[in-house]
Amino acid sequence: MSCDTARILMENNDPALAEHVASCPSCIVGARAPYYEAPTDLERKIRQSLRRETATPAYWRWGALAASFLLLASLAGNVLLLRSRTGMQEPIAEAVLSAHVRSLAGTHLLDVPSSDQHTVKPWFNGKLDFSPNVKFLNDFPLLGGRMEYLDGHLAAALIYGRNKHVINLFIWPSPKSATETRSSQNGYHLLTWTGDGMTYWAVSDVNEAELGRFASLYRQGK
Repeated sequence: MSCDTARILMENNDPALAEHVASCPSCIVGARAPYYEAPTDLERKIRQSLRRETATPAYWRWGALAASFLLLASLAGNVLLLRSRTGMQEPIAEAVLSAHVRSLAGTHLLDVPSSDQHTVKPWFNGKLDFSPNVKFLNDFPLLGGRMEYLDGHLAAALIYGRNKHVINLFIWPSPKSATETRSSQNGYHLLTWTGDGMTYWAVSDVNEAELGRFASLYRQGK
């Protein structure tokens, strides 16, 4: 028996109604489930909320959208700039690392073996069109110097030691200004910075903290 049929029987006070209601899940739920009326002002509140939403000025919505696009464009630009700078440094870093490894693997680590800065510095006179700043550093003894060819021009290589490790410090003139940058490749650490019209690249297999301390001492030394 359907629920519609049951309702017809109910109107006619038919005895079969009791049997249907007792066995029909829909009738049982309809008869026993509680029923709550919605508050009288619910519809009014919903309509007011919808009116406020649709009343938001279009230029605010477009302004928020434009701000989102500008933010995305700025982030994309920064990522591209970072990639560009990284890409520019990579060939030089590879050349510096190759020169360092080559100096350790061969017999051309030192052109002028000396721990005396007043011996090493004059040795570059007439060989370079600039004078590298050769400094005495505590805990990083000077071992000497040699000539190198990097980034399309001659460069000075100052060699320092640290607990049986070798640090190559490559120096050449550069009008560019850049902040200190660190990187690591194949167990070697590289650190580069600029100052006083020069570019500096320090590379070694000492740990990164020690290489950073070396660079700080060099910048502070005389």
